Amino acid sequence: MQNGSYSVPLKKLVEQLHLENCTPEVSIEDILITQSDVNRPALQLAGYFDYFDSKRIQIIGHVEHTYMQQKGMEHSVAMMERIMAGSDESPKPPCIIYCREIDIRDEIVELANKYKVPLLRTQKSTSSFMAEVIRWLNVELAPRCSVHGVLVDLFGEGVLIMGESGIGKSEVALELVHRGHRLVSDDVVEIKRVSDISLIGSAPNITRHFIELRGVGIIDAKALFGAESVKNEQEIDLVIKLEEYNKEQEYDRLGLEEQYIEFLGNEVVCHSIPIRPGRNSAIICETAAINHRQKKMGYNAALELYNRVTSNLAEKREGE
Repeated sequence: MQNGSYSVPLKKLVEQLHLENCTPEVSIEDILITQSDVNRPALQLAGYFDYFDSKRIQIIGHVEHTYMQQKGMEHSVAMMERIMAGSDESPKPPCIIYCREIDIRDEIVELANKYKVPLLRTQKSTSSFMAEVIRWLNVELAPRCSVHGVLVDLFGEGVLIMGESGIGKSEVALELVHRGHRLVSDDVVEIKRVSDISLIGSAPNITRHFIELRGVGIIDAKALFGAESVKNEQEIDLVIKLEEYNKEQEYDRLGLEEQYIEFLGNEVVCHSIPIRPGRNSAIICETAAINHRQKKMGYNAALELYNRVTSNLAEKREGE
């Protein structure tokens, strides 16, 4: 189930990045940020407003500040007013952030109070702050979906265990936690696409750290096994699908070709594991996670076996 666009409260940004509010009279409670990109309004300060995306956070750095000083306060106030006032086609920016603790002139503060645009300030340099705020917003505003499954951290690999209801996903998760691994989410996993190659999984706030066991009920993994047994979020590296064993179906026995599953446009390696009496699913999941890590490090056991077999056949042919 994929959700639509997201927003993040400006208040959360201020708290997370420790920004100074230079316009306390302007309320930031109801202001939402909807764009992960930011803008340095250098061209706008020069009077060019074509293609100006006012929905972005506007950042004033040393270059913009010195330009305004050179052009004079009258010109600067006029351009800043155009930026803050907004229009039907171009709404007001969510905020304007000054970097390097630049002094903000009283005339600019008056404009901000007039048009209800928060002025914020940080000590950080412009480039480093822009990189930090874009990274943070990319995570907060990332496309996301929810899937039915269990997410655990096995040896640093994020393993998403999926399967039909009642197949035993929660029991496998409990066994893995008991063996020293960490639970991220049981039953529902919220997935964020933070980049073209990275998916981050987490638990809904209401069910975080809980496991549902049929016949027992709800247990709190953090309370039972300690804080080291749980984790709030984890990158998804591998998907394991648990399914009832079907003797009519052929299962991959070598693993020479990887199978994938897609979430939000990103592909993740996926293994289908048949479940039958006598198979220890927890150990299989552990082994799959270690084997996946080996492949990422450049060693593929299936390919190594294939190379040995082909070399052996070639040697026999040469000896004939």
